[in-house]
Amino acid sequence: MKIVNSVLAALCVLATAVVAKPSVDQQIAQLESSNSKLLQYPTQFTQNIMPKMIHSHNDYWRDVPLLTALSFGVASVEADVSLINGTLFVGHENAALTPDRTLDSLYIQPLLQILKKQNPRNAFTAGSTTPNGVFDVASDMPLQLLIDIKTDGVEALPFILKAFQPLRELGYLTTFANGTLTTSAITVVGTGNSPLEQVKALSPRDYFFDAPLTQLTDPSLNTTWDPTLAPLASTDYASAVGWSGIGNITDEQRANITRFVGDAHARGMTARFWDTPAWPVYARENIWRALLEGGADWLNADDLEAASSF
Repeated sequence: MKIVNSVLAALCVLATAVVAKPSVDQQIAQLESSNSKLLQYPTQFTQNIMPKMIHSHNDYWRDVPLLTALSFGVASVEADVSLINGTLFVGHENAALTPDRTLDSLYIQPLLQILKKQNPRNAFTAGSTTPNGVFDVASDMPLQLLIDIKTDGVEALPFILKAFQPLRELGYLTTFANGTLTTSAITVVGTGNSPLEQVKALSPRDYFFDAPLTQLTDPSLNTTWDPTLAPLASTDYASAVGWSGIGNITDEQRANITRFVGDAHARGMTARFWDTPAWPVYARENIWRALLEGGADWLNADDLEAASSF
């Protein structure tokens, strides 16, 4: 009887010990609920977010401009900019503009705040000369910011360059100077009415040009295309390819994709096809698949959640 009681007592102790020993999930919950400093580090704003070669078309349409894109790992965002009475407003058309939604408020100030978090100044970072980008898991990957000028480009460009001065002062802008291209946290690319000749004349240059993907070999443009002027080349999908995503893509349409992408890659530039059909969803995904198979670098998207999980 004594032996039985001893065994039972031992089993009770063992059971108590097993219950008292936390599982992995319990340990995680305890650490998280205690706000443990073991789980905190300076650059975790985009913790566990994998960057993806997705372009957020008209990014200001997202629920939260810039931040929604970053939450999906989107590595390129686009802002339509209109210069009105000396202020750079962001929106697709004048009817959509508001006094509060400016290039500074929607993009420049948030980027300054994010990059401050990603580039802490402390004993560990003393002597660092290369800024971190917005993505914690790929700190050397720049965020591409397209500025689509909707008003007169020649008039707007000086205002845009001035607007980026806070980022410029901190060394956060990719820059071409003295024959050297230095990649940094943000690569600004002008599109829309951005004036090519004025961009070519910039020295140093931290505002680049979105080259015409289908005209990179056109001598009439009198331009040598390379990443020091245009890291990106884009074109309208409908005019360059034209496949609806329904039925089979033709050999000619597939050849157009590879030819234009090849022209860009031969010059060290990335390629993007804009205004790809968004519906039906299966057709959109067929087109995305064909573009990626043809070597296109950027998926132009409005549905960021779908693109990020594609």
